[in-house]
Amino acid sequence: MIKQILNSFGVNKATFLASLINFTVVLFVLYRFAYKPLLQMLDERRRRIAESMKQTEQIKEELARTNAARAEILQKANESAQRMIDEAKHAADKFRDQKLNEALQSAQETLRKAQEAGKMERERLFADLRKEMVSLVIATTARVTGKILTADDQKRLSDETLKELAA
Repeated sequence: MIKQILNSFGVNKATFLASLINFTVVLFVLYRFAYKPLLQMLDERRRRIAESMKQTEQIKEELARTNAARAEILQKANESAQRMIDEAKHAADKFRDQKLNEALQSAQETLRKAQEAGKMERERLFADLRKEMVSLVIATTARVTGKILTADDQKRLSDETLKELAA
């Protein structure tokens, strides 16, 4: 029955066997020289894609670490800059206060010296005034009494006049 079916389709054993051997040889040659290299190429491509994906993940992780480090460095730099600004303000305030105190002390010293100079000038003027008053009292007394006063009289009048002026 199989022979009848094969004969009805025009298949004979020799041609079928030759075709089968040719098909097997072609299949072996294609497997060996086309399909196997194609599979190797696809495996290599799949491996490179996997490596690329892995490298991409590593790059993303490294980028995230770099961004975090950059943000941390910027934060530290900002804190350092703010600290430096605060220190500069503090130093400027301290310097201003120091110079203000120095100016105040200088002004107070100048005022004290001026007061001392004024006091000394006043005392000198009072001393001159006393001398002048004593001289006037002596001269007036000499004119009123009509005589020349002795040294003892002049001293006594001078002492009395100074006591009255002091009171």
